[in-house]
Order: sequence, then structure tokens, then C-alpha cells
Amino acid sequence: MAKKILLLLLFYCAHVEAQGPILSENTKVSIFTCGRGEELYSTFGHTAIRIKDDENQLDVVFNYGAFDFRTDNFYLKFIKGDLQYFMNVTSHEDFILEYQTDEREVIEQTLNLPLAKKQKLFETLSASLYTSERYYTYKFIDRNCTTMVAEKICTLLGQKSLEKVDDTSVSYRKVLFPYFENYFWYKLGINIIFGAKTDSKAAKVFLPIELMHTLDKAIVDRKPLVSKKQTIIKGDKKQVEFSFINSIYFIVLILFLLLLMNKRVLFYGYLFLSGILGVFLCFVGLYSDHQEVLWNYNALLFSPLFLTLPFLKQTNLNKICKLSIAIIFIYAIIMINKPHLLIMLPFMITTIYMLLKISSKNPLKLLTSIK
Repeated sequence: MAKKILLLLLFYCAHVEAQGPILSENTKVSIFTCGRGEELYSTFGHTAIRIKDDENQLDVVFNYGAFDFRTDNFYLKFIKGDLQYFMNVTSHEDFILEYQTDEREVIEQTLNLPLAKKQKLFETLSASLYTSERYYTYKFIDRNCTTMVAEKICTLLGQKSLEKVDDTSVSYRKVLFPYFENYFWYKLGINIIFGAKTDSKAAKVFLPIELMHTLDKAIVDRKPLVSKKQTIIKGDKKQVEFSFINSIYFIVLILFLLLLMNKRVLFYGYLFLSGILGVFLCFVGLYSDHQEVLWNYNALLFSPLFLTLPFLKQTNLNKICKLSIAIIFIYAIIMINKPHLLIMLPFMITTIYMLLKISSKNPLKLLTSIK
């Protein structure tokens, strides 16, 4: 309790006098890299800054990953891309307790910084708590808890950016793939909603593990930036058990049964729902400020044209079906080198099959008449 009271007094002084306590020579500045959690928002882990000074009885963690579910129109703002995340500060004890409870790994990297830079960082972070700098507009790749910490480190070191040491020849989409192992529905949703930007080369440090690797290799003034690295919480790295329902095999089974039923009403229903999804993908790209959802070529597969199919006469129906099949072949060409090709392949095959059936075309003479 005494430590918490002292902490409040320290930040009150920082607010009133625009400066915090004078840190001692033994002050430690470190970066926490936290493992993934079970919730979708914690899938990629977390990054935070710890400042510890025993002489001032100070041990706090600055965290840029805070958001408020009670925000008005929370989900609409998240989709829009103007949801405000913010920095908060907690005691080291409270921060670690949360991760111990969730059995999530926490790795600490102590930074090799002169006292003057430690003091500057502490004062900057403390002052930010009482200004608009505390808030930032969340962007999945460009502005998150990791990029905000990286930005603070770069400013402190007088650098424009940190040189990424992980593979920059692969796409952001491919970098994200391992995080969804045995989480098929997450993987499917992310790869449908994300557009062309995530297929660009992953040049930016935006994931906690990437920042940790980058700091490990960073050299400042001919000295390693990280003077010490240790695991604070080992965490539970148990593998997620395979679930048939949470796998691509479940989707394949559902689509196969749908085709096996061979009913026109089901085919129209499936394509109509695909068209609704396509309209959503188009409009969310226009509505949202998230560049990750812009120019979403998945709208070629889930085409808005499908909304017209139930209302067309046979002649126009055949034309739209032919056009849609041609568009899907263009989509297939786009997808050739994409990591989510196999995920989308069952939908491609199903859609082409249905379009051929409802247009009464049977070029391979393998299709039975539709009921």
C-alpha cells in the first residue's frame, strides 16, 4: 500500500512540476515481451516498458495496449479505424500477476542506456499520462502497443526506426499465419477481411516477438542495446488440441454436403450470402480507415454480382454466371502465391460448381441435373 501511495505522489509531482523524481544510477529500464493469450485481441502478444529504481521505491510498467470496451459504438469505431487506445501505468507487481494468472510467458530485456536517457524516458512517459499524447489511434500494422514502444526507443536513441532482423522478404499475411495454428476460424476470418496491404513485404517491426528479436541484435555506440535478457514467467506453451469443428476439414465437409444435396434453392442461398459478404468487403474498405481492409480482392470470390442471381431470367443468368466464373479465375491467378490459397480453394471450387449448375452448363458432362 505504501508503494502505491508513493507512486501516486510521484506522478502527481510529475503533473504539477513537469518533472518526476531524479532517478538513481541503478535505475533499470527494460522491455517486456509477453506471450499470446486466448482472446483474439491478445493473439499476437504484448509489449510494455518497465522502469525500476529501488532507491526511489519505484517499479512501474508503462503499457500502450489499453482500450475501453465501454467506449460508445466500440465495434463501429474499431471497424472504422478511429478507436482510441491509450497508455496506462501499473505497478510491476500488478502487471506480472495478470500474466501469471493467465499463464502467459513474459521475457524481460534490460536496455543498456545512460542515466540521462533513462531520466528523459521516464519524464516523457510520465508527462504523457496527462496530455493527449497518452492516446493514439490504433492501426493493426502501423500503430499498436509494439510500434508505440519502438517509437519511444527510436526517439530516445535519435534514430528514425529500428532495423528489423526478422525476414522482410515475406508478406505480413504470411508472418501472421503461425499465430493461428489450430485456430481455423480466426485464420479464415482474418484472411477474408484483410486486403492487399497485408500482402506487401513485412518491412515494419509490428509484432512483440519481432521487436524482441530486433532489440537482441541492436547495437548502439558500438555496444549491444540489450545488456541482459531473462524469462520472468515461463508460461504454459501447451499446444492447442486439434478440433475437427475448428479446422478446414469441417468447412470442406459442410460444402461437400451442400453440393451433394444438389438443390437449386440451397445454391442460390449460398451464393446470395456470398454476395452479401462481398458487399460488406467492398463497403468496409471504403468506410474504414484501416488500410489493411482496403482493396480486398476476396470480393472477386464473394462477388456482389451474386445478389442478382435469384432475380434474373435464364439468358441474363447465364451471362452473369459466365462473367462470375471468369472473375473467379482471375481471383485464382491473384491467389497463386498467397499463403491462404488452400483455405480459400474449397470456396472457389464450390462457387464455380454452383454457377455451372444453376446456369445449366455442363461442359465436362459430369454434372447431374439440378433439383
